Amino acid sequence: MKKLIAVCGSDGDDEGLKQHAMDVAEEVGSLIASKGSILLCGGKGGVMEAAARGAKKSGGITVGILPIEKSEANEFIDVPLPTKLGSARNFLIINSADAVIGICGRWGTMSEISFSMNIGKKTIVIKGTGGFADVLSSATNLPNGKPLVAKNAKEAVEMAMK
Repeated sequence: MKKLIAVCGSDGDDEGLKQHAMDVAEEVGSLIASKGSILLCGGKGGVMEAAARGAKKSGGITVGILPIEKSEANEFIDVPLPTKLGSARNFLIINSADAVIGICGRWGTMSEISFSMNIGKKTIVIKGTGGFADVLSSATNLPNGKPLVAKNAKEAVEMAMK
């Protein structure tokens, strides 16, 4: 059975989202696909779109669990799942995943990472991508431990696959 690897991160309207994080997200998506896994994400823009684009470039399958309608899906999503749940859909993304990778991110990403840590999913953040990924990569004394910290896309995907 193929693994479902969730990629969580900033939407396209995040002013803190830099090109480096987008490049990392695209590489993560490509590596997920090249390992024969399925990319799972929120299906919208920014990090989600970059990861889905990378997965498609490598011949992968992408699933987007969307907050409201199918029309919100970016062009690289193969299976758009409209939930009409708004940000509550974050819980569905995390519960469906075998592992979670966080890139940059604001409060929505933080909620996904929190859900993931709380239920004991393998959770990885990529240091140097900004947002909550960087905050969590250097945090200490967090309840329930802290996520695994990767230096780059390759290391993050390798951690997710173990």
